[in-house]
Amino acid sequence: MSTSVTVPAVTVVVPTFNERDNVAELVARTASALAGFDAEILFVDDSSDGTIDEIARVAASAPLPVRGIHREHNTGGLGGAVVVGLAEAAHDVCVVMDGDLQHPPELIPAMLARFGDGDADVVAASRYIGGGDSTGLGTAVRLGVSKAATAVTKAMFLRRLWRSSDPMTGFFLVDRSQLDIDLLRPEGFKILLEILVRGGRRGPLRIAEVPMEFGARRHGTSKASLRQGAMFLAHLARLRFGKMGLFAAIGGIGAVANIGIMWALVHLGMDYVPAAIIGAAVTIIGNFVLQELFVFRDERADASRLWVRFAASASFNGIEAALRIPVMALMVETWHISAVLATAISLVVAFFARFLFHALVVYAPRRRRTDAATEPPSDTAALRVLKAMDAEAMRPGEL
Repeated sequence: MSTSVTVPAVTVVVPTFNERDNVAELVARTASALAGFDAEILFVDDSSDGTIDEIARVAASAPLPVRGIHREHNTGGLGGAVVVGLAEAAHDVCVVMDGDLQHPPELIPAMLARFGDGDADVVAASRYIGGGDSTGLGTAVRLGVSKAATAVTKAMFLRRLWRSSDPMTGFFLVDRSQLDIDLLRPEGFKILLEILVRGGRRGPLRIAEVPMEFGARRHGTSKASLRQGAMFLAHLARLRFGKMGLFAAIGGIGAVANIGIMWALVHLGMDYVPAAIIGAAVTIIGNFVLQELFVFRDERADASRLWVRFAASASFNGIEAALRIPVMALMVETWHISAVLATAISLVVAFFARFLFHALVVYAPRRRRTDAATEPPSDTAALRVLKAMDAEAMRPGEL
């Protein structure tokens, strides 16, 4: 490891959510680790327990600059807080760490020294390389989930993540000058994955790692949950496949549910046509809820009101089902195939029409009257559809 490179000034970015009891110890340990460095600590706080007041109290006597930013709306979750911290940091070299003391601040000098070698844009603290320890995860179930998620993630992004043993770690150093922060669209906890996958200003980021002993939580409770897991999977699909891929995944869930409901009702003695109608009605509602949460959540603010979106979505899906079910029945009667297979075929055919309608109509931005009066003539509906299809076909994901 080279010692000839001057270690730069650093901002330690700490996103917090109800971590009041950890603030004083975290500042004391970080200040001790960075004694002699030009450094600051920047908290980005989404708490409701007075964490921001504790940050101000501790900052008054801290041996290094300590700042706090309180967000009223935690857009993007922990990842969104990190992006705010990266944008507001006083220095380009930023160390991101959690506020729960599971990330040891004493490791920061080693991360800075590794960065000083000059061959990495990101230095990640890894639980899974020699010298690392993941026992702080607690139960075997959490460890298994973490390793499985890491394996799936690396498999989906082999080229960008093949040098990373722990792309899900929340403790890392990044050179902000190599990032285009405006391209980051984090959801939930896994901000390093977002940074590595989207890459830097000049292409994929170079990554190095140092081993980390992942500590046990001192105070508070873990923020991991089934909801966070669902958000992570949705974000992973969005990163890899784009909106159409995520829409397809949700449609696939709906299709399985649709077929399952129809199968169950038919086996209970119901005729397949009313069974198909009931299955379609249930999945129309379920799909709308999932696409609101995961596919078009960024478009909701500029789109029509919720009830208008639901009415448009349900109306289109109802019309589509009204057309699709007779076609499905025709296939059953003329092709002599099973009703379940005919339903599956018809759902696949209907997918593209549903996606384009939702992207171009349901979640289209509302236009002000003044904008409409001053705009040049818009493309025809057919041309907009063709452009949308071309854009999606040429974009395998949001990379």
